[in-house]
Amino acid sequence: MTTTPTGSDTVRYELRDGVATVTLNRPDAMNALDDELKTALRDTLAAAAQDPDVRAVLLTGSGRAFCAGQDLAEHAQNLQGHLQDVWRTVPEHYSPIVTLLATMPKPVVAAVNGIAAGAGAAFALACDFRIVADTAGFTMAFAAVGLAADSGASWTLPRLVGVAKAKELLMRPSTVPADEALRLGLATEVVAADAVAETARALAVRLAAGPTVAYGAIRRSIAFSSGHGLEESLDLESQMMHLTGSTEDHRNAVAAFLAKRRPTFTGR
Repeated sequence: MTTTPTGSDTVRYELRDGVATVTLNRPDAMNALDDELKTALRDTLAAAAQDPDVRAVLLTGSGRAFCAGQDLAEHAQNLQGHLQDVWRTVPEHYSPIVTLLATMPKPVVAAVNGIAAGAGAAFALACDFRIVADTAGFTMAFAAVGLAADSGASWTLPRLVGVAKAKELLMRPSTVPADEALRLGLATEVVAADAVAETARALAVRLAAGPTVAYGAIRRSIAFSSGHGLEESLDLESQMMHLTGSTEDHRNAVAAFLAKRRPTFTGR
């Protein structure tokens, strides 16, 4: 286990079996997002996205929480005289973090080991898969402190649960327990709390061993189609088919199918 590229110990980083495990590491503060943690998380995700040795990313929290959202103690101090720090954090931290989670060309798994609130919940929603502890929950806490949604919550949430339910969760914030999160589509799988890390890592390792160029193309195509019509989406699909059809992974997988053997993928 190593610190982030920034040297901050507020985020732990490990690369093993093609999986970059990124752990929010302010357990005494329920991994609340202060300026140091937000900067370290952004820069760590950017490095993982660009590293060819990283084929999947696993995001989790240390201690009893996944992420409690913005550190309100730091936020309150900024409101008293550092308003530039209040306004800059969305474009400088939250938006880049979510963009990286949602669009990097490799799959991302969230191991939601405890409460995920506000931006912390939004970070989990931006991932492809959410393995959730049966003791965990999601809280879209923005309106509870008089704020609009950030960190992509207004984009990801309605796509997961529908517009009406998204409005309800954002405008009447309360904790959605794990079983309800599974029913709504906020969770991919709910497991016992002591099995979250193992289950999520097993999924990330399996994804890392798969056709990661294809996974990245699928992520890009789905995101694109959310804001474009059929004709434009078909055009991008054609481009992505050309991209993935030119990979070694595709050629090797076709050869393996014809030879009746299991394919091996390298991400190239």
